[in-house]
Amino acid sequence: MRKLLSILCIAACGLTAQAQQKLYLSKPKFSTGNQTEWSDPKFNDASWKTIDPTILWEKQGYDYTGFAWYRFHVVIPSSLKEKSALKDSLTVYLARIDDSDEAYFNGVKIGKTGTTIEDAQGYNGMFGAERKYTFALNKVPVNWDKENVIAVKVYDGGGDGGMYSEKPYLAMRDYIDGVVVNTSKGFSFAGAFATKDIILENNNSVALSGSLSVQLKDGPDKVLKQTPYTFTLAAHEKKVFKVKEANKEGAYLNYVFTEKTTGKKIEQREEIPYILTPKAPLTPRINGAEVTGVRPNSPFLYKVAATGQKPIQYAAAQLPEGLTIDKATGIITGAVSKAGDYPVKLTVTNKLGKAQRTLTIKVGSLLGLTPAMGWNSWNCWGLSVTTDKVKASAQALIDKGLIDHGWTYINIDDGWESAKRNDDGTIGTNEKFPDLKALGDWLHSHGLKFGIYSSPGDLTCGGYLGSYKHELQDAESYAKWGVDYLKHDWCSYSSVAGNDTSLETFVKPYRVMEQALRAQPRDIYYSLCQYGMKDVWKWGDKVDANSWRTTGDITDTWESLHDIGFSQYKIADYPKPGRWNDPDMLIVGKVGWSGSLRNTRLTPNEQYTHISLWSLQASPLLIGCDISQLDEFTLSLLTNDEVIAVNQDVLGKQAHRVLANDDFQVYVKELADGSKAIGVFNMKTTYTKASVKWSDIKLSLPKKVRDLWRQKDLTAVTSTFSNTLPPHGVVMVKVK
Repeated sequence: MRKLLSILCIAACGLTAQAQQKLYLSKPKFSTGNQTEWSDPKFNDASWKTIDPTILWEKQGYDYTGFAWYRFHVVIPSSLKEKSALKDSLTVYLARIDDSDEAYFNGVKIGKTGTTIEDAQGYNGMFGAERKYTFALNKVPVNWDKENVIAVKVYDGGGDGGMYSEKPYLAMRDYIDGVVVNTSKGFSFAGAFATKDIILENNNSVALSGSLSVQLKDGPDKVLKQTPYTFTLAAHEKKVFKVKEANKEGAYLNYVFTEKTTGKKIEQREEIPYILTPKAPLTPRINGAEVTGVRPNSPFLYKVAATGQKPIQYAAAQLPEGLTIDKATGIITGAVSKAGDYPVKLTVTNKLGKAQRTLTIKVGSLLGLTPAMGWNSWNCWGLSVTTDKVKASAQALIDKGLIDHGWTYINIDDGWESAKRNDDGTIGTNEKFPDLKALGDWLHSHGLKFGIYSSPGDLTCGGYLGSYKHELQDAESYAKWGVDYLKHDWCSYSSVAGNDTSLETFVKPYRVMEQALRAQPRDIYYSLCQYGMKDVWKWGDKVDANSWRTTGDITDTWESLHDIGFSQYKIADYPKPGRWNDPDMLIVGKVGWSGSLRNTRLTPNEQYTHISLWSLQASPLLIGCDISQLDEFTLSLLTNDEVIAVNQDVLGKQAHRVLANDDFQVYVKELADGSKAIGVFNMKTTYTKASVKWSDIKLSLPKKVRDLWRQKDLTAVTSTFSNTLPPHGVVMVKVK
């Protein structure tokens, strides 16, 4: 189940009050259902089971969608209040909750995040939002040195549900809670240096004095440089500090703010992004997939991806009858009536030279012959998506050159649908999308493809109109609008399925939409979003799906990336051209799930791991950030043509995990030219030396080893491949 994610500023800045006295909560009592009296501290919950509040309830045996309650019993020592400076407010930290919640302290409501089916405005989940409720002690009764009850009502709209992430705690609010060291601004790069502004904010109503220490450390945690600042911040004042350090792999910044009155601290570690991808040469080069599929007589659209100094002239020899190329833009359009494989010789030319490559156009029944590459609106905009935001990201994809590396899909996720259907049953759009056909035409004119979203249920995950019992009408509307891609999300179909858990129940809604799509006079890539239920990888091809989600939603944490990305090896034998395992969208750049954008919480090393792993696993590559705010580091992650080529390899094999231990894992992917792509991943939070004998991964001594991120050949090739990997980092190579 996809949820709307809204992250508070403190979480966005990644900060913790290190010296704050916290009272951690023990495991709560838990029950599914929803009774008003469950918020009452006097309610007898002795018969309820206990549950771990750091783990989603599905992962603890509760296969359940709907309301459930957690009840924490906690004795709060009066010393907690006595040791605080302010002594006026208590904070209840509940980490993260999937989807919506209401929290009660001794029967008094202290906070609410998201809305549920009980609310007039309908369900709006806030999956992933930090739950941190603060209340005044003169407003809510606290039983000092006695038992108190914190009751939390949670609503799960589908998929995973419940509390998760960190351990819940109580803490007195103090001056430190009103201070933010805001590091959300990205780095800029100039030569060997990376520069950024950090902003210290005092959100208290009184002035504060303190000190800020900015430490530059290396991988082994040695302080290389320390810059101290001492100052006073007036009430609600902000100060900006400029940091400039070497753009060096393995270096990181440690920020420590100490508030003078209490001595409490805020500390944050931030790795300095380091760019490995070399700049594309000024001489012309053709990038992207070497094969594409289309059905006979369907509209054909293909943008030749090429880098080099502009202007570039494009040519295509031996195009099948019915297709033409625009020599100025490299956009091939038209339709082909006769099935068959058509090798086309592409040529791109600029004043510095020319490049050539063969593109095979396969006219037949199968689409998506390589994993889809593009952008989806959900991870940045959520339900706040608009036409203007979509066009801004599409224009940025062009302006920043992503289109020249093979990124082509622009997909609108949930939130475009009208409040109700037209009188004839057709679906309309809301005020945010006044003309989807015009938007589709604009995208096509720039060589981009147009994606849209729906659900087989009567409502989408965000509460908008689904396609239930209107599949053919909706597919006809998509075709009229020029849609090239449909993401079909399970969502409310659970209410249709009811208690029937048979395989046919899970297959049927996707078969119905498949038949509707195939009846249209244009090709629409079919993406199933149903979270891997009933082993979708075993039957997705039977409903002509081009890709299928294999997991729940990903979030921008190492834990989520690890759990999803490093579990795909179990189903590595199922993908093939036109049929792809989809472990969800990319979580690099500025994300937010609601329009409140912030930098991803993944470290630079983890982002290299993310792109490497998705490329090795032949996963669809759908950018989830706002491309218009793409920084240089993220752009370098998404424009490494040698890494992308591994993902787009025409053989269509997913990498297999060939070695795994507590320290590192090794993945090997077969490529069409007979070579192998290899990823060695560090599972630890410290630098780790990974040594792998080629024979251990069933390879003979290679003649050539090429570092794909750095795009250079390694000079010494021995019987053992050794690397010192950074925390959660990777080395990705190609061997022959």
